[in-house]
Amino acid sequence: MSLEGSHTRNGKVLLSGASGMLGVALSKALKQQGIHVLRLVRHAPAGSDELRWNPAKDELPESGKLEALTAAIHLSGANVASQRWTPAYKREMTESRVTTTRVLAEALAQLKNPPSALVAASAVGFYGDRGGQILDESAVQGTGYFPDLCAHWEAATRPAENAGIRVVHLRFAMVLGPDGGALAKLAPMFRLGLGGPLGSGKQWMSWISEADAVAATLLALKHSGLSGPLNVVAPNPATNAEFTRELGRAVHRPAILPAPAFALRLAFGEMADEALLASTRAVPKRLLDAGFQFTYPTLTQAFAAALHP
Repeated sequence: MSLEGSHTRNGKVLLSGASGMLGVALSKALKQQGIHVLRLVRHAPAGSDELRWNPAKDELPESGKLEALTAAIHLSGANVASQRWTPAYKREMTESRVTTTRVLAEALAQLKNPPSALVAASAVGFYGDRGGQILDESAVQGTGYFPDLCAHWEAATRPAENAGIRVVHLRFAMVLGPDGGALAKLAPMFRLGLGGPLGSGKQWMSWISEADAVAATLLALKHSGLSGPLNVVAPNPATNAEFTRELGRAVHRPAILPAPAFALRLAFGEMADEALLASTRAVPKRLLDAGFQFTYPTLTQAFAAALHP
């Protein structure tokens, strides 16, 4: 499949969040397909393939350097589950998502030759705590701080959409990869036999392998019929207890030390209820409808690929 408006090997894609786990893997995949990647960075550019930006000050590279883009992929965002959600960290999460998305969407909309597509990160946190309800892309927004943040995050792309740019909202679940992300924190604990379910363990978790997350992003980039929300999740969500058990098996250790809900709330406050204990059973309806083939559809396969690459 070729990029819209251009043969694949002649495409030029702008990428933010290129230094993150998914960004690194995606950048590599794009280059392997002969696509020129321009990375948006916060530091001084190390070469012609890097463009400096400071979205907090509405500063972007001069428009001439953004002309002739085939598409843009926006993956920026502070880690949601890394610490307690203090007022200061909530501001950081908002600025790293909503502000950066708005600044980029406005800049793309003002170009003489805007790209055909903007593929922007979002999260299944949009759906909130929904128990065992099966959630495809038609499900309404949940309640709480994080669903509200996700809604504002997605709405920030509107300038691009109003300019005729096709916009896809990648509602990511937990990405399981070998070089960072959640497993970089979880696997060492589980290898020491310190893993266990969070709270009751009955809450549903959606997840996806890094390889499938990259492939789904590429599909969103290239498929002219895809726009709006896209659940980037594996077809087999699991309860937290099932996830914990499978990860213990993958590292050949028991995973029986529970983290009680009250302890998680004491340590993490609001974040515990909205990120660690919330039940979100998202499914990839639109990916499957588009013919997407998962390489690692089960946790057993995804853990094997991530932990024993």
